Amino acid sequence: MRKRNTESIGEVLRQYFEENPFFRRKLAESRAVTGWSQLLGSMINSYTTNIYLRNGTLYVSLNSSVLRSELLMAKDKLITKLNEHAGMYVVNDIIFR
Repeated sequence: MRKRNTESIGEVLRQYFEENPFFRRKLAESRAVTGWSQLLGSMINSYTTNIYLRNGTLYVSLNSSVLRSELLMAKDKLITKLNEHAGMYVVNDIIFR
């Protein structure tokens, strides 16, 4: 016997994350961190040693000082692209180390 109001697991999870703003924000923060490698590509990702998000600030450790200065000049564009990738405004600033 089958229930008539069944829903898929994906639909139930989607509803849960939409109704719970804490998990929705954490999911967006995770997308912003993983978006670094997807948006900037494998070349820049190969120079990235550590990346994490804390209190709206994305901390990125880089091996190359030349790349650090280049990315510093494009910081505003990077913040915009990462927030678009995340689906909500979660990155306020980027600090390159």
